[in-house]
Amino acid sequence: MRSLQWFGVLVLTWGVSACSGAPGGVEAAAWPAAGAGGAVRPAADGGGGAGPTRAAGAGSTAPAASVAGRSAAGASASAAGASGVSGGAAAGVSGQAASGQGGTGGVTSAAGAAGVSEAGSAGAAAGAGAQSGTGCAGAVVCDGFESGAGAALDAARWQTVSPNCSGDGQVTLDAQVAHSGAFSARVQASGGYCNHVFLQAKASLPAEGPLYGRFFVRVSTALNAEHVTFMTLRDEQEGKDLRMGGQSEILMWNRESDDATLPELSPTGIAASVKLTPLSWTCIEFMVDGAQRSLSTWVDGVAVPGLQIEGEPTPDVDAQWKRKADWAPRLSDVKWGWESYGGSANTLWFDDVALSTQRLGCKSD
Repeated sequence: MRSLQWFGVLVLTWGVSACSGAPGGVEAAAWPAAGAGGAVRPAADGGGGAGPTRAAGAGSTAPAASVAGRSAAGASASAAGASGVSGGAAAGVSGQAASGQGGTGGVTSAAGAAGVSEAGSAGAAAGAGAQSGTGCAGAVVCDGFESGAGAALDAARWQTVSPNCSGDGQVTLDAQVAHSGAFSARVQASGGYCNHVFLQAKASLPAEGPLYGRFFVRVSTALNAEHVTFMTLRDEQEGKDLRMGGQSEILMWNRESDDATLPELSPTGIAASVKLTPLSWTCIEFMVDGAQRSLSTWVDGVAVPGLQIEGEPTPDVDAQWKRKADWAPRLSDVKWGWESYGGSANTLWFDDVALSTQRLGCKSD
């Protein structure tokens, strides 16, 4: 009799264990908000690559994530009357509120079930906290332009400036074109110096050590032979700007204090730089170290040979720049925009901009 009682307990225990998992094909009703919210939307206007991009925007949530945890055991309907017993399928969605990090969840088979485990990943994290953006670990400036109001940039982070004189240049938020999220900063300006316009970050830059920067830029028109600038770093040591832009159709640096260019605009120097592709997002990274008197530049994650200052001078590339032996920049602010020293007009979009004391890379989710 005692043996029969124990047999009954074992049967009951087996039945509860086999039915303890969630039904097969469990759906997570909705992803949790990622930090300040993360919406998935298609890439707009052909820019930023194919497929959906994840927003770092505020106040939105991602679509439902479906995670199937199906058992290969094919067990019959159990005590709850559910068919297709799952081997403990739990849709583990973890939306960690850390900038640029995605959570992972798991679907595991229940004890005693001969089911197959299916891993369920949930890439549900966009930037959280005071600033939004992508790939922003340790950044002092990091913004994906998701926190503005209407067409205006976030006034707590940015100011629009036109040094010395102003014309028709404009800076607005653009909801039609974005590298990630729902918005980018759009800069539109005609040719001529006084039509220039910039968005200037209000955050203070690090007082010591190398400064690393990363931004995504999209130009409507290719760089031509004329000299233009689309980013400036203020050098308090010289009271002038360190400028990034273009000339001779290539990406280049220009030192305002003596008008030196990097690379030199010789055939050798021009060949050592790169061109920007119109209506396509380009990731540009840079590093400036005043103490070491060095400068580095990467485009889409690849170092550009003609845009480096280190070691011995290279004729027709960086020799002109290195003639100023006491160059040791002390940077105080950063601006992105458009400034033409000829007649070149352009429309540019900037997104996922960041400044840090370490390299951030081109990570975009």
